[in-house]
Amino acid sequence: MLFDTHCHLDDERFDEDREQILEDMEARGIMPCVLVGADMPSSRACQAMARQRSWLYFSAAVHPHDAKDYTDTSHAELEKLMRDPKCVAWGEIGLDYYYDHSPRDVQRAVFIRQLDTAAALEKPVIFHVRDAHGDMTDILRAVDGRLPQGVMHCYSGSAEQAKLYLDMGFYISLAGPVTFHKAPKLQEVARMVPDDRLLLETDSPCLAPEPVRGRRNDPRNAQYIARHVAVLRGVSFEALCESTRRNGLRLFGIGEDA
Repeated sequence: MLFDTHCHLDDERFDEDREQILEDMEARGIMPCVLVGADMPSSRACQAMARQRSWLYFSAAVHPHDAKDYTDTSHAELEKLMRDPKCVAWGEIGLDYYYDHSPRDVQRAVFIRQLDTAAALEKPVIFHVRDAHGDMTDILRAVDGRLPQGVMHCYSGSAEQAKLYLDMGFYISLAGPVTFHKAPKLQEVARMVPDDRLLLETDSPCLAPEPVRGRRNDPRNAQYIARHVAVLRGVSFEALCESTRRNGLRLFGIGEDA
């Protein structure tokens, strides 16, 4: 059984066939699954979807792209969402200096505020970081000692940077780009992450893996990521699915491995 730990099935690109995808996921054993919020409307939508199936869970947060729109009202609503039993994480939050949709100082302030509250509530964090590993590392070091558990989602950095995050106690999650032909750094990361700290995700609808690259992605494609990573690590597909599923259950406090 595969655990897609990060997808955005609330996205409008799934409006025509969302129910069919969910039925296929259940039939193929791609569960549980975490629906990840990126702003207030998507966080609410993920909550509503998670309530429809026992194996769906959700996270809630404001992504760095939308940090400029963050308010006290947003923060209060997120704290309320965290009390839902189906809410398993605060995320995705972090820093994105590639697009810079929000000013960097605003991104940092909103990230720190959400991170602090997640730690106080003892909720694991789903981290988003793009072209900002230096500032991310500085912020995390500054709050060392009261860091929550968390995962570097859709990891895109180097093996050396991954070691820093692992030393802080975080998980590393790999997505479709690890299957790309010109991704030697990510493939090095796939080989070096310890068995008990590796997660898999699709980040649907983005970043479809080989051999469906360029199409809309969905959780049914998690098999391609798992098979590729299993080869890189020299283990069976079944063993990788089991270990990454167990890691996800542990991180997000789901079921017998909570």
